[in-house]
Amino acid sequence: MSATAAARKRGKPASGAGAGAGAGKRRRKADSAGDRGKSKGGGKMNEEISSDSESESLAPRKPEEEEEEELEETAQEKKLRLAKLYLEQLRQQEEEKAEARAFEEDQVAGRLKEDVLEQRGRLQKLVAKEIQAPASADIRVLRGHQLSITCLVITPDDSAIFSAAKDCTVIKWSVESGRKLHVIPRAKKGAEGKPPGHSSHVLCMAISSDGKYLASGDRSKLILIWEAQSCQHLYTFTGHRDAVSGLAFRRGTHQLYSTSHDRSVKVWNVAENSYVETLFGHQDAVAALDALSRECCVTAGGRDGTVRVWKIPEESQLVFYGHQGSIDCIHLINEEHMVSGADDGSVALWGLSKKRPLALQREAHGLRGEPGLEQPFWISSVAALLNTDLVATGSHSSCVRLWQCGEGFRQLDLLCDIPLVGFINSLKFSSSGDFLVAGVGQEHRLGRWWRIKEARNSVCIIPLRRVPVPPAAGS
Repeated sequence: MSATAAARKRGKPASGAGAGAGAGKRRRKADSAGDRGKSKGGGKMNEEISSDSESESLAPRKPEEEEEEELEETAQEKKLRLAKLYLEQLRQQEEEKAEARAFEEDQVAGRLKEDVLEQRGRLQKLVAKEIQAPASADIRVLRGHQLSITCLVITPDDSAIFSAAKDCTVIKWSVESGRKLHVIPRAKKGAEGKPPGHSSHVLCMAISSDGKYLASGDRSKLILIWEAQSCQHLYTFTGHRDAVSGLAFRRGTHQLYSTSHDRSVKVWNVAENSYVETLFGHQDAVAALDALSRECCVTAGGRDGTVRVWKIPEESQLVFYGHQGSIDCIHLINEEHMVSGADDGSVALWGLSKKRPLALQREAHGLRGEPGLEQPFWISSVAALLNTDLVATGSHSSCVRLWQCGEGFRQLDLLCDIPLVGFINSLKFSSSGDFLVAGVGQEHRLGRWWRIKEARNSVCIIPLRRVPVPPAAGS
């Protein structure tokens, strides 16, 4: 028996190549068995991993991940994006600048247009329709004069009112508080060394456009010049031969125009305390005077029935006719238009290019007297809000009337009545148009034809509230 067979019989492993081959087979079987075990034990793990990866691929991406992907850009793309952003910012800035420039140009153009129209005398701001009639309880009454108020002026900043009366006194009032700020008392005739003042009825006053000088004229033929702030007397102008009935400063200057019952118009330079010249033309006592920026003035000729425009440099005059009675008051609306009132009860609107009234309102304050003997109420005062369509008139008909001037000043329409008992001897609008001041007396400023006992000699401040008018349908 061979050695190999003997070994098989004893169950011992064979040596040599055969044994090595057997061992290799056993190792491969063990490895395959281990692999099978591993596949059985690790199959679930492999399946779970694959299922997780599938769920991740199907789930929606988070915004942060998208932003990260969006932010991932090349250097060239980044440069292009920044360039576009910069150009957009520049475009927005230029648009904003263009809008601001256009707005400023519109404002400047509107202001320039107003200035041109104002210089030409054609500016007419439409404010009359916005005015709301004030209640009687809203009117403030300032009492301090013993006799009838004859004239008043308002300071350019609307902070104070100067009033004068037949008691020869001048009072400065505070608009805000209604209190007296200063009183210029009556001066006794022939009293030397006493504080200066008027010794006769004060008929007219004027204040310069810068609020520096106040001028007052009386029946004693005198014009007194005061420092408006302190009410200190500065100068006295003499030269008129009768009562001084009208005073006005040329706007923007210290040139003073005066008129008198001596039928003349005089020109003064207040800053230099000097007389300039005298103009003649009226055929009767001149009742009133007014002026604006141009080197000219307008006068109401009283019983000679004329309104005159005086061109100072040319020493010439324009004569206007239209009223039937004595023209007692006049006021400039703008450089080319004016309003006047007469004792025939009529109110007229004038243009400097026409010798006849553009509009004439007869019996503007109605009639008085017994049936069959009716007479119109005299127009004792007129006023106009500068460069607008708003006009006020006064009489002794127990009311102040507000009027609207039509387009081109060719019509006069009644707006409302403001109840005030007595003679309305003076009317003035504030510069802002927020209030109207009336000087009320028991008697007419130029005489004693009637006496209204129930009237109170006072200064009345009438508030003017504006209510914006809604635009018309389709406008």
